[in-house]
Amino acid sequence: MRNNPPVVLVFAGNDPSGGAGLAADILTLSSLGCHVLPVVTAITIQDTAGVQEFMPVEAEWLDDQARLVLEDMHVDAIKVGMIGSVENLVVIAGIASDYPHIPLILDPVLASGQGDALSEDELVNAMRELLLPHTLIVTPNSVEARHIASDDPDEQADLPLDIAAARLIQCGCQYVLITGTHENTSQVINTLYTEQGRAGSENYSRLPGSYHGSGCTLAAALAGAIANGSDIPTAVKDAQEYTWQALSNGYRPGMGQFIPDRLFWARSKDEDKLQ
Repeated sequence: MRNNPPVVLVFAGNDPSGGAGLAADILTLSSLGCHVLPVVTAITIQDTAGVQEFMPVEAEWLDDQARLVLEDMHVDAIKVGMIGSVENLVVIAGIASDYPHIPLILDPVLASGQGDALSEDELVNAMRELLLPHTLIVTPNSVEARHIASDDPDEQADLPLDIAAARLIQCGCQYVLITGTHENTSQVINTLYTEQGRAGSENYSRLPGSYHGSGCTLAAALAGAIANGSDIPTAVKDAQEYTWQALSNGYRPGMGQFIPDRLFWARSKDEDKLQ
């Protein structure tokens, strides 16, 4: 019999545009050879231009979705995206506490790619206190990192990212990968932090346009690499390279943002065969 592929449990919202959320996670993880267990945290009304509304799934339903498959299968990694409510966060934190041997990768979704708010301050506080202590690596962009690290809007605006990362580490997570797409720099600089401070950074050229689901892609790729057995430095490097390739091959199927092409590698091979 063939060996089973790595199994990744994903907590995320459903995005009917297919650009972010569960669809992005399933495509990314599948393209990296993983079997995905998609657990719905919320239903959203959105397209490539932005989020109109969202409705969290009831916490009891969320708990039942996840625990049933966790009791049925061996899970190699857990990836958390949009949570939807404090009640849902409590459920996810409880599951993480009950399965401490499974690495948890957190994409702290506080807004959509277009800036639509998806998380309230109460949820951010609960994230710090309940979920970060169970997190192996968290992958905020610079805006999210500052928001989670500080309750003071005035401080958030000018908070150095090194300090923001240190505060997140103090909350209990082991690694912080801060992406620099929102920073005013000529290149995008993504930096990995540990308890000892900066552990490395990668620079990427800025691409024209904006992208829907880039954060989901990065965190899912990271979860996939970890599920496949990579150590953190290797997983971080490989996940960033995969995300860069997906973004640089992105497409615009609607009237809003571009969508990363998570199957760029398959499409390239198909095109080579036709030439």
